[in-house]
Amino acid sequence: MSGRVPLRPLSVVEEGDEVLVGDPATGTFVAMPAVGGVVISALLRGATEEEAAAEAEAFAGEPVDMPSFVATLAELGFVDDRPDVERRAVRTAPIQMRRWMAGVSQRAARPFFGPVAWTCYTVLSLFCLAVFAASPSLFPSPARDAFLLDDVGLSALLLVPFVLVSTALHEGGHWLAARAIGVESRFGMDRRMMLPVLETDLSQIWTVPRRRRYGPLLGGMAVDVVLLSLLLGARLLIRQGTWSPDPLVDATLSTWVFVKLAGLLWQCMVFLRTDLYGVLVNALGCRDLWRVKTLMLRRAFGRLTPAQAAELDSAAPADVRAGRWFRWLWLAGFAGVLAWFVFFVAPVVVTVLVWAAEGLLLGPLSSRFWYALLCAVLLLGPYLLAASLAAREYTRR
Repeated sequence: MSGRVPLRPLSVVEEGDEVLVGDPATGTFVAMPAVGGVVISALLRGATEEEAAAEAEAFAGEPVDMPSFVATLAELGFVDDRPDVERRAVRTAPIQMRRWMAGVSQRAARPFFGPVAWTCYTVLSLFCLAVFAASPSLFPSPARDAFLLDDVGLSALLLVPFVLVSTALHEGGHWLAARAIGVESRFGMDRRMMLPVLETDLSQIWTVPRRRRYGPLLGGMAVDVVLLSLLLGARLLIRQGTWSPDPLVDATLSTWVFVKLAGLLWQCMVFLRTDLYGVLVNALGCRDLWRVKTLMLRRAFGRLTPAQAAELDSAAPADVRAGRWFRWLWLAGFAGVLAWFVFFVAPVVVTVLVWAAEGLLLGPLSSRFWYALLCAVLLLGPYLLAASLAAREYTRR
């Protein structure tokens, strides 16, 4: 054990009695006892295996099996035994960028997510709640506000870029907040139950202490709150007669309020892998609550295999504690998703499908037939994409 172990540029973050060790370039992070962090920190400084073992023994009060530990590091990909080979980031979504994205400097992004900025976001959140409480008529009605024009088909077509732009701004908030703490992120596409979603891979926030991770996790919702408050403020001015724009402007604002509020309430569904779920996991110190929840549900319904039982026995205590109640919250959450779908999505889908059916009944010789078919495909396309992602995920498993 006289040689040195060439490690990749690893991060070591203390978390209670454990340390979180990871390779930011690949997005691979593991929790291990604190003595493992002592060994890795020593090796990163250039210490030999013998010197690192001596430091670990002095810390733990007993000898450490260095050959076995180094072999484990190699299995995890933490040993830089092939420096000429590029390590790709671990895929966390079916469709995803291969490289991490930086762009904006940390200095430029930091003011948008400092204490003053978060105070402003909190005030704007209260403003939105106050507007809805004082003027309930400004709360969106999907059957009305989702359709910008009298032409149902064209309105459905316009709704697609509205949703895409809204989602892009939300994910951009995650990315900008990540840059504010000096980490990189990347974009991808996944699904949440029956809906496809864009998402930002924030794996690299595990390189910073827990208290600094909340900014990137809540960055998307911060952008949503700012935009929603501006939209509601503009609509409130119109309602009070202070501003008298063209009716199309007011209709556009109401459509945007519908889109932003639907997205913001979706992120509040903590029982899905949404932004607030990430906040919950970080606050409770969990490692893989989603997986533990699944295993505990299988055990509750008598469907746990021996291999899964062994996996559950080795789960982190924080995950097990939270899993005892989160599994039932997840089950009850189906009602929440159904309510969200019925209120925000179903009225739009039904309106478009009825309109499309009227056009399709005219037959393929009519231009209205093809126009209706195009609108129906664009509306149903996201759900077909979610179904294909689910099938792809099942096949990979």
